[in-house]
Amino acid sequence: MLQEWHDLASVHWPFDPAVVQALLPDGLRVDTCDGAAWVGVIPFHMRRIRVPGCPPFGRWSTFPETNVRTYVVAPDGRRAVWFCSLDISRLVPAVVARATYGLPYCWGSMSISHQGPDIVEYTAARRWPRRGTASHLVIRIGDRIATDDLTDLERFVTARWALASKFARMNLWADVDHAPWELHRSSLLHCDDSLIAAAGLPAPTGDPITLWSPGVEVRVGRPRRLVPVTSAPGQRSNVAWVRSSSSDPGSKLMS
Repeated sequence: MLQEWHDLASVHWPFDPAVVQALLPDGLRVDTCDGAAWVGVIPFHMRRIRVPGCPPFGRWSTFPETNVRTYVVAPDGRRAVWFCSLDISRLVPAVVARATYGLPYCWGSMSISHQGPDIVEYTAARRWPRRGTASHLVIRIGDRIATDDLTDLERFVTARWALASKFARMNLWADVDHAPWELHRSSLLHCDDSLIAAAGLPAPTGDPITLWSPGVEVRVGRPRRLVPVTSAPGQRSNVAWVRSSSSDPGSKLMS
């Protein structure tokens, strides 16, 4: 699946790894940086969702999104994004994404507006599956960061090339490919958010790390089943997880 992510804000807070681990399924371990797990609220404008070789899906292919995410490691060491929730302003894509990728998409109203050259306001209000959850962020865009000047933490929350999910009791994995981000260090001017609490986490504390990007073009592969592999009978168990074989109809990356 091809898509574009534009006008993206990235606001992350540190969390106790044990608290975040409690939200994850067996077979995935929370990833950490500087001794902490990191949970982010990521609002952006999704544009031009399409299958390679086909045109976008009209009005269903462009909409604002706000996701709550953390980061995970598979037993074989591969790293990915784990989505706690994804709110979008189109009901049909939310239902389709839940059915195909096993991702916790929700439907609501959203807006992204620029207040002058460097201030961006993001709002989200959930309508389904449960009303009452919302997010309101305002950021000031700062200077662009040269690639060589990125900190370890800035790389940690942006250099992710896969997403993990759980669907029908199976752990799924999808590859994600895009060009390097154009990143700007930014300031969080206002935050009133209940999406993190709705995901089952306590209210964040401490200073967040805030970034902004004009966006990237993205290719997301088909979800593939992660299959547990154990040692032979009589040997000590050494469980790992591997991607399913090409005989699985969902195992090939879309091209």
